[in-house]
Amino acid sequence: MSAIWVDADACPNVIKEVLFRAAERAQVPLTLVANQMLRVPPSRFIRTMRVASGFDVADNEIVRLVEAGDLVVTSDIPLAAEVLAKSAWVVTPRGERYTEETIRERLTLRDFMDTLRASGIQTGGPAALSQKDRQQFASELERWLREASR
Repeated sequence: MSAIWVDADACPNVIKEVLFRAAERAQVPLTLVANQMLRVPPSRFIRTMRVASGFDVADNEIVRLVEAGDLVVTSDIPLAAEVLAKSAWVVTPRGERYTEETIRERLTLRDFMDTLRASGIQTGGPAALSQKDRQQFASELERWLREASR
């Protein structure tokens, strides 16, 4: 059975709530990986995994445990690239699905933005999560659930 892995330190609570409901309804294992304590509803399908603090510790644990066909929810582009290499699905909390075709472009853009920030240019952060983003996430999650149940 496929599973859902969440890079939970940066995942918005509203997206976690969508995931909690979906895990219960579809009876799919859901693991939230974070370097802090998380509160989750009592469920035999939902669990948390606390990892040590440190650069990429949660990401490395997700990569170690994810299997082909699993879903990973993250905005972390390098993590997404590693997960895709293991034939898993990747969806951002905004509902953007990364694929082998799109991840290279995203990595390049990320590196470019890092270079701008390192040179002192303010690039700003992401916009607030919108209702459209939530709907797009729910849609991609349902798509994965249909695919995983086959």
